[in-house]
Amino acid sequence: MIAIDSKHTALLVMDFQAEIVSQVADKAAPALERGAGVVAAARKAGLPIIYVVVGFRPGYPELSPRNPNYERITQSGRFLGSPDIAAAVAPLPGDPIVVKHRVSAFSGTDLETLLRARGIDTLVLFGIATSGVVLSTVRHGADADYRLVVIKDCCVDGDDEVHRVLTEKVLARQATVVGAAEVLAALG
Repeated sequence: MIAIDSKHTALLVMDFQAEIVSQVADKAAPALERGAGVVAAARKAGLPIIYVVVGFRPGYPELSPRNPNYERITQSGRFLGSPDIAAAVAPLPGDPIVVKHRVSAFSGTDLETLLRARGIDTLVLFGIATSGVVLSTVRHGADADYRLVVIKDCCVDGDDEVHRVLTEKVLARQATVVGAAEVLAALG
């Protein structure tokens, strides 16, 4: 069983935006349900909950034409304006929302400043997609010496086999990978 120190731990809810959830709708529902339980338990335990979302200014000035996703995103008109976070895990007033322009929750954002200001050294996290924001954030967080806990059954990926390999073999090298039930038990 894992232990969670509520004074030094934050919960990261990553990329649970309607536009992203809809891409994996059939797989997202169970993760959203479990994620909602984790968010509620984290609130009750006094953990800061930080939301990470994809967002851009009009005209996408944050994206370079050299970025392989440039055309796909700029032509879609997506991720402009206020993020529409799935209602099941939605933030409350005062919950920080970190807007990212790249895959990792850390790259080019103020996430690390928010964590340092609160004395956070442990991150419990989940998101869409396992092969995207979760993998990139774990890699950066591990390099920055954070303790990391990935809630595998609150993460979703478009490819089930990729999700399995990442949670069982890759992420497990740099994070503790557990199910939502274990996090709920640790939060009491």
